[in-house]
Amino acid sequence: MKRTPHDRPPILIHDPTLRDGHHAVGHQLDADQLRAYATAANAAGIPVVEVGHGNGLGASSLQIGRALLDDATMLTTVRQALTSSRMGVFMAPGWGTSQDLTTAVRCGADVVRIAAHCTEADVTERHLGAARDLGAEAQGVLLMSHMTGPGQLAEQCALMVTYGAQAVGIMDSAGHYLPADVTERVQAIAAAVNVPVIFHGHNNLGLAVANSLAAVDAGACVIDATARGFGAGAGNTQLEALVAVLERHGHSTGIGLREILAAADVAADRLMKEAPSIDSVAVASGMAGVFSGFKRPVLESARAEGLDPVELFLALGERQVVAGQEDLIGDVARQLKAATR
Repeated sequence: MKRTPHDRPPILIHDPTLRDGHHAVGHQLDADQLRAYATAANAAGIPVVEVGHGNGLGASSLQIGRALLDDATMLTTVRQALTSSRMGVFMAPGWGTSQDLTTAVRCGADVVRIAAHCTEADVTERHLGAARDLGAEAQGVLLMSHMTGPGQLAEQCALMVTYGAQAVGIMDSAGHYLPADVTERVQAIAAAVNVPVIFHGHNNLGLAVANSLAAVDAGACVIDATARGFGAGAGNTQLEALVAVLERHGHSTGIGLREILAAADVAADRLMKEAPSIDSVAVASGMAGVFSGFKRPVLESARAEGLDPVELFLALGERQVVAGQEDLIGDVARQLKAATR
């Protein structure tokens, strides 16, 4: 029987504007900004609003940037504004700890995402179990997922399900994917697990909405997106555009279009110094497969060493540098400078 658009399954939108967006402003959002957007997102009916330092719980540091507010203050501020939306948090083992998870749940976190590099799902076992024990919904996501193939991603996601993950999926951390890449990976994951599949896109090559739609068609039912694309580098999948596209495609999100457009205006007016754009550096980052959050430190290192940032991004891509290795950016820049001499 042919499925009509009205029969298509609903899509749950997970909104990390107040987490991933932090990358774009050096993790310096204040309490009034957090409250303003959370209030607007709640009014729009966004199911899950994620909040925190750009790199997640416990990540505020000199190495990758100190947040203006501590985790507890951010979470408490947003929790008070969310009367119907659930609150989500993100944590990568090595930056965050079980104590950070405990604090987050005490502050009202409903959904906990534990992240790992795409081939290292085993590091999520302890923290997925801890999230379940604390009564939160536990999700597992794989970072830099373009760095391995569909089969291994499916195996890693299945492993996280055995650890207690109630949803699993992939992040296109570098904005590297084409829609066909997303389709084959999400199909493989969906065939390997019996929990909802997540997709999180970045827009370095201008394909974040298209990639998200490809993920939905391939079986994903939890899609990440941020207001005006507010996020690292060229930004994330643009939330208000995605809601409109899904509506046209026949999928319900439960989000009011006028209300989400109003929330996007709040984000543009209150959160952003400038809207994300696909500049030359963003394209280089996407092509090289380098974490989008490296844009600011790459620009700073390139300026300090008198280098073309595009060349620095390409060099980092050749070395397969990943998030957490920010200290290597300066080392690679100095090596390039020495080589040009």
